[in-house]
Amino acid sequence: MNKQAIKTLLETSFTEFSAFTDTLSDHRFVVSPEGKWSAGQQMDHLIRSAKPVNTALGMPKLFLRFFGRSVGRSRSYDQIRDTYRAVLTKGGVATRPYIPPVTEAEERVPLAQQFLLQKDKMVVLLDKWTEEELDRYQVPHPLLGKLTVREVLYFTAYHNRHHLVTLQQREELNQPWASQLERTIF
Repeated sequence: MNKQAIKTLLETSFTEFSAFTDTLSDHRFVVSPEGKWSAGQQMDHLIRSAKPVNTALGMPKLFLRFFGRSVGRSRSYDQIRDTYRAVLTKGGVATRPYIPPVTEAEERVPLAQQFLLQKDKMVVLLDKWTEEELDRYQVPHPLLGKLTVREVLYFTAYHNRHHLVTLQQREELNQPWASQLERTIF
């Protein structure tokens, strides 16, 4: 994918997640069945995940040399997706800095604004990179190891999609929300 395609992919992944969470009641935004992360916590997690990507995109490239240079071509979006899924299947979980606290209803609007702000930053910062630089520089990922900048952008888009699908599936459980909440409480 070229830069423009990556921008579109990122825009879509952030916008679709945001649009879906906008459809949830405050109750569904902050409460989750069976001890899973709520929609608010998942949004917070995605914000926490996007911030270091934006930090890396905004750094002078000289500093990124600290992480080494990529020796090959970047993997494709599908390869990054499949690698991430494999890590999750083997028990990979979010590391401490990316684990969100409990979310309250009054945090909903600020979280939504911060989420879209991270998207806007990412798209603007991406403009400062050439196609070649996206494949040359790499950054560390807590579960996937070193990724090229292009790969970390693919990961970010897929990561948003992964959490969106999780929330969408939760809503398709064909159980009234009250029943799910009751199981959580009792």
